[in-house]
Amino acid sequence: MNTLSSLNKTSCTQKLTSSHLLFFFCSLLGKKEVTGSGELLRMVKFSKQFEGQLVPEWKEAFVDYWQLKEDLKKIHLLNNNSNHPIKHSHHNSLSSNILSSLKEFSLFGHQHKDHEAIHVHKKLASSASKGDLYETELLEQFEDSDAAKEFFSCLDLQLNKVNQFFKTKEKEFLDRGDCLRKQMEILVELKSAFKKQRDKAANSSQDSTEDASIDCTISYEEDSVKDRTEQEQIQDDSTGELEKNEVLDSPRSEEMGEMGKSMRMKRDDIKLRTLSGHVFNCQGKNLRINIPLTNPSRTFSAISYLVWGDLVSQSSKKCNPEGSKLHINKTKLHHAEKMIKGAFIELYKGLGYLKTYRNLNMLAFIKILKKFDKVTGKQVLPIYLKVVESSYFNSSDKVMNLADEVEDLFIKHFAEEDRRKARKYLKPHQHTESHSVTFFIGLFTGCFIALFVGYVIMAHITGMYRRQPDTVYMETVYPVLSMFTLMFLHFFLYGCNIFMWRKARINYSFIFELGPTKELKYRDVFLICTTSMTAVVGVMFIHLSLHTKGHSFSQVQVIPGLLLLSFMLLLVCPFKICYRSSRFRFLCVLRNIVLSPLYKVVMLDFFMADQLCSQVPMLRNLEYVACYYLTGSYKNQDYGYCMRAKHFRDLAYAVSFLPYYWRAMQCARRWFDEGQTSHLVNLGKYVSAMLAAGAKVAYEKERSVGWLCLVVVVSSAATIYQLYWDFVKDWGLLQINSKNPWLRNELMLRQKFIYYFSMGLNLILRLAWLQTVLHSNFEHVDYRVTGLFLASLEVIRRGQWNFYRLENEHLNNAGKFRAVKTVPLPFHEVDEED
Repeated sequence: MNTLSSLNKTSCTQKLTSSHLLFFFCSLLGKKEVTGSGELLRMVKFSKQFEGQLVPEWKEAFVDYWQLKEDLKKIHLLNNNSNHPIKHSHHNSLSSNILSSLKEFSLFGHQHKDHEAIHVHKKLASSASKGDLYETELLEQFEDSDAAKEFFSCLDLQLNKVNQFFKTKEKEFLDRGDCLRKQMEILVELKSAFKKQRDKAANSSQDSTEDASIDCTISYEEDSVKDRTEQEQIQDDSTGELEKNEVLDSPRSEEMGEMGKSMRMKRDDIKLRTLSGHVFNCQGKNLRINIPLTNPSRTFSAISYLVWGDLVSQSSKKCNPEGSKLHINKTKLHHAEKMIKGAFIELYKGLGYLKTYRNLNMLAFIKILKKFDKVTGKQVLPIYLKVVESSYFNSSDKVMNLADEVEDLFIKHFAEEDRRKARKYLKPHQHTESHSVTFFIGLFTGCFIALFVGYVIMAHITGMYRRQPDTVYMETVYPVLSMFTLMFLHFFLYGCNIFMWRKARINYSFIFELGPTKELKYRDVFLICTTSMTAVVGVMFIHLSLHTKGHSFSQVQVIPGLLLLSFMLLLVCPFKICYRSSRFRFLCVLRNIVLSPLYKVVMLDFFMADQLCSQVPMLRNLEYVACYYLTGSYKNQDYGYCMRAKHFRDLAYAVSFLPYYWRAMQCARRWFDEGQTSHLVNLGKYVSAMLAAGAKVAYEKERSVGWLCLVVVVSSAATIYQLYWDFVKDWGLLQINSKNPWLRNELMLRQKFIYYFSMGLNLILRLAWLQTVLHSNFEHVDYRVTGLFLASLEVIRRGQWNFYRLENEHLNNAGKFRAVKTVPLPFHEVDEED
């Protein structure tokens, strides 16, 4: 049986048994591990399993198992150097293990206390925010007292850290639970009132097409969204700083506790405000309902309310001092219910993380104490383990009780008393990886390579890609191949990003807010890439074969258009095939980008918009191919029509600006929502990119020295702007006081030279615009092929940028111990004096 799984079962039941009985089984298990070195080699090290199962954002708050192992190695080396090796018994029989273990314990579980090696002192907490502290005193003489003192000092520090963090997170989740109970009570009252109102309307004889609604009296006018986000930012920052200092710097915990208290008082003084929020009196309570401005309809209503708010509020005060009427209809209640449901799911997830935190830390203490006993020959585990078991993080049952309560509430209100349905939301099953996916990846990779080699040989024989190629083919068919190449190269690099993120323990699913049942694994991404490119290259190979054999041009020319059409239809296919949930999520993200700034911007939205900024050549090819087939130019081979027509030519230039415009609008929306000036500075970066693109377009129209100088100046300024933002803001590098020169303090990759190499490569690839000035081409190769090569370099640069961008985001989350999403709640009670 796996060591970790067996220990996990032990730790989960440890509160039902005595510490001596637990130690009996753990010591028995440990001796069975020592019996054979071959068995030890076959077992996976606990440290790797520990690192693989811990919560990535809370890694700093877990037991520093690796530091404790280093301290043990020092003790082991000192023992060996002093020529006093500790001799252990290596009996292999199960009976000898049982007998030796029984010698250490009596039948009633009382350990002999004649020769205790240590004594752990407990210092009671001086304040409620500060937990109890533990300090170990050595009672026996060790081989190296200094090394042993250092080990137990570190062990005590880890235990105090775990207790303090657990207590802090427990309090946070208990506060969330209390808040959600109140939210649920308000929602139930409003739904009950709405149901009564609807029944009353149904019994009446009046014909009305309007939905039933609850009439509530407004006692407040609306507030601004910036104040709300400022309050949330203060709460987030203060909570992160408080937790960080409480966990990692225990002597300052009391001081930080006072600071946190003052911060909370400050937050209480700040009103929770949104443009969509109104304070109303319903069911005898003053409430404010806040529905986030996540879609265009809410955004437009909020903007209109912002424009007319002062006038309406003043006139309403004059005409109706008691307030106006607010109708809460079924739609608003549905949005409120959805927000509360999401908050319950996130709370349950956080409670699950906290239970994992407790169990893994308990296992870590058991394992490290067993190793200490084995190295020193002392019996420390039963003594210290009793202290660990009685400590706060292991003895508190508030988390378990709250998790059960949350599950019961969710089943009652959101799952129609169906426990199985509730578990689909609270405990979704992870997507199991099938070996068939790996098989088909290999199969389609081989097919792609074979077809690609055949296509290259045939293209070389026919001379398609030389300096003077078949102009019709290069102007009509090659853009289709170029477009698919850039798109699936980018998708392949995204699969590589997922692989590296998982390898580095970067929680990309949490950052992108991807559901565990809907996210694409890197194998799925590779399968899509290999399958799609096999189909594309296969169709191109057939088309080129028919073209060289002299078939009707109008019939052959339809093939690339049908290929593009088939991919478009597959993308919007409503049937549950070919990763439907991922396809629809992709379409929703594209909708949010195109309609910027009407939709609320989340991480996935602006991350995808940044990808589009690197795919301008692909978008221009898509625009040209769409024009070529939609206008019917393919029938008479008039491929120059889309370049001659002024409106299509202007559209092609507009496509070059669109990704930067969308991204700039997202920055404007984030500034509107959050009020941070850094978003305006980021907006300036995309404006500079649009100016550089405009200068290049003007230079292409009129190649003069003046326009060339303007291109160089504007492009150079935009490149410096972008490089600064890449290195400092997006990647978090170039920190002056960092312990890693020119990098940052925390690095996910062990080799520092990789960061320096990536910075240099990003600098070189950012200078691809110089090709516009130099007009460099490869010998005997068509300029379109050169353009595809340069566009591919930009896609590769973006693929490398993606990894470091999410690494920095993950480190920011880990710095604030943010492992679950904070869901805004719809209802907020208001004091009468407010």
